[in-house]
Amino acid sequence: MMLDNLLLSTALVGSAIAGIWDLKTTEIPDQVPYAMMAIGIVIHIVKSIVTSSYVPILNSCIVGLSFLGFGFLMYYTGQWGGGDAKLLSAIGFLLPTFPTRTMFPFSVSFLLNLFFVGAIYMIIYAIALSFLERDVITRFVNDIKASSKMLALNFCGVWLTMILSTFLLSKIFYVGLGISELLTFSITSIFCILTLFFLLKFVKAVEEVAFKKKIPVSELKVGDVLASSRLWEGITKEELIKIKKSGKRYVWVKTGVRFGPSFILALIFTIVFGDFLPLLLSLTS
Repeated sequence: MMLDNLLLSTALVGSAIAGIWDLKTTEIPDQVPYAMMAIGIVIHIVKSIVTSSYVPILNSCIVGLSFLGFGFLMYYTGQWGGGDAKLLSAIGFLLPTFPTRTMFPFSVSFLLNLFFVGAIYMIIYAIALSFLERDVITRFVNDIKASSKMLALNFCGVWLTMILSTFLLSKIFYVGLGISELLTFSITSIFCILTLFFLLKFVKAVEEVAFKKKIPVSELKVGDVLASSRLWEGITKEELIKIKKSGKRYVWVKTGVRFGPSFILALIFTIVFGDFLPLLLSLTS
């Protein structure tokens, strides 16, 4: 029990440090996840010795390495930074299992919750950023105005299609639906589609305005991510020297949602609530 508490404390403290560091500097220092990994491996070796079983260290290595592979898949597809991938792996080495109420194994529930909590976090982050970057709202409104006519036509077309297809399916499968049910279903579907459309437009505006900046080469520093870079990897000292010698006066750099805090939030959520899906269903029922 003491070792389990030590593992949990390390995961919580390490994730909190990484999240705060990411918010302040836009990157997670390698020392934090590496230290978490080392502590996780050592404690699970001790647990294996104490219990005379290879299961604890085996679980730690399997989950930690699996998380590392998944994290770097997200990294190489340009979704995460390298620090995010290492932090996910560190939590896997520390907490491959944990006694809590979850539908799935703890590690699987944590990973699923990470995307659920992370999605909410990113939306809140983007909204907060739009208040600091007023041009985001202007860009968003202009994009909506520019596509308003096409949106209205698509809205009518999709609405009629939804009503017709729902009516036909109800007849095919002998499901009795009245006019009110058809209208309710079609309006709800349209509302969901419109919400997704506006959300995508808003995210695009945030990405174009707040996450991309044209700066003088003199202000470029090690760790900045060039807008042309496919991976979330900051430039090195050697690359910085090369860019300054190239004669360029300006470069485009990009930032993104500082995802680090999502890990500590998802970890707390998983420990306190378990899985997000049953909780979501209970709130909507």
